[in-house]
Amino acid sequence: MKEKLIAIVGPTAVGKTKTSIELAKALNGEIISGDSMQVYKHMDIGTAKVKDEEMEGIPHHLIDIKEPTEPFSVAEFQKRATELITDINQRGKIPIIVGGTGLYVQSVTHQYNFSDASSNVEFRNKLEQQVAENGIEPLYQKLVSIDPKSAENIHPNNHRRVIRALEVYHETGLTMSEYQAKQQKESPYDLFMVGLTMDRDKLYERINMRVDMMVEEGLIEEVKGLHEKGVRDCQSVQAIGYKEIYDFIEGNVSLEGAIENLKQNSRRYAKRQLTWFRNKMDISWYDMTNNREKVILEILEDAAGKFIIKRECNTIDE
Repeated sequence: MKEKLIAIVGPTAVGKTKTSIELAKALNGEIISGDSMQVYKHMDIGTAKVKDEEMEGIPHHLIDIKEPTEPFSVAEFQKRATELITDINQRGKIPIIVGGTGLYVQSVTHQYNFSDASSNVEFRNKLEQQVAENGIEPLYQKLVSIDPKSAENIHPNNHRRVIRALEVYHETGLTMSEYQAKQQKESPYDLFMVGLTMDRDKLYERINMRVDMMVEEGLIEEVKGLHEKGVRDCQSVQAIGYKEIYDFIEGNVSLEGAIENLKQNSRRYAKRQLTWFRNKMDISWYDMTNNREKVILEILEDAAGKFIIKRECNTIDE
């Protein structure tokens, strides 16, 4: 029988964290973070990392496993998450992967084979040198012209992913979008994909409120602490919530301007997330606009029904 897996995806601030904890409590589950930034220690507020008291005793995995100066790749995430899924299943529990980083989640649910696209260290070093000399913008614009679909889902400041997409094209002759499309196949898991959505105006309002709350909870101080420790030009602080405050700290923008940029970038990111999930995955969507408790009950019924029905069918087949 296939290993069970629930994945909960959706845009930032839609309510994935609380929903996943309710599901885990009801289904005897454990949560695997599918967020590419929550892996970093000392980056709690800006990544909206779940607090200990919010976990309600539910084990959470792949949080605080890296220093902010360390790189973290989708291939490493895939390896770690896959091992966790097997371990959780073997203990008779249900793994629930939760996050808004689409490529990370999909790399696990559909087990991308990253080794197919061989690396080219010389080519990559050449692009790294171009970034050092001219910044990332020329390479990002090159990616836009080659592979607009991938560029839409890669932030211009994430030079590692921009370079990787160009490297895949250089080595395979396929855009990253085409390369990923070739790997689209049936999931190796007994998979239930849950997508959370919400009325756009309400979602944007929640995003703005979340940013204000982050500032109240000490976001500026958190980012200043990283800056004072010399965390610069790292993958971690290119994330939304950090790069905007770095601009303020380094005198490029006022605090009010930085906060407004953070809100705007977060809203744009939420839009990109929804586009990614709707175009890339077969997902059961649930609208969180009005009655979250009712939606959670619906998800629970659907999840329990799916797994129970599959078990009964497998028993009959045997």
